[in-house]
Amino acid sequence: MPVSLGIAHILFPTDFSPASENAGKTAADFARHFGATLHIVHVVPPVTDPTPSPRALLDAVSRFAPGLPVVSEILSGPPARRIVAYARRSGIDLIVMGTHGRTGVSHLLLGSVSEAVVRHAPCRVLTVPASLEAPAPAVESETEPEARCIVCGKPSADLICEACRAMIRGEALEQKLRVERAGRPPGSPTR
Repeated sequence: MPVSLGIAHILFPTDFSPASENAGKTAADFARHFGATLHIVHVVPPVTDPTPSPRALLDAVSRFAPGLPVVSEILSGPPARRIVAYARRSGIDLIVMGTHGRTGVSHLLLGSVSEAVVRHAPCRVLTVPASLEAPAPAVESETEPEARCIVCGKPSADLICEACRAMIRGEALEQKLRVERAGRPPGSPTR
């Protein structure tokens, strides 16, 4: 039985980089799947130009969230702190964010916003690598997935298909006969 995750609000923090593209597509797919509100935020770090780009945020909303209920906001401050604070304040159930994949010295010097968010977030966090192929669009199927036999893997309405069931019964009968014959003296007639 599927477990309900209760996801009603999904947060997608973006820095408008190519690394966040796949995360934006993934967040929108999750929002469509769960019927959730998509929150798209951009955090302007304190060491950069304090004039945020509202046009870039509007472009992100139109690109990722057509037909979805959307909340968008521009925040200012340390990115990881502002993302976590927004998630707490807005009752976010899932954060979907991109990772730049920095390693070595650049990771040491620049740190990792996604790593800090994962450590401090009040909810689940899904990180999407920049190098990941774009997710295929979800296709809703009206039919149940086809059941398969656990022995041979062929389509079957039952856990074990009729052919495998007959084979198992035959092997069990042969084993029983071998055991019965083993308990008789040699040359005894068999039934």
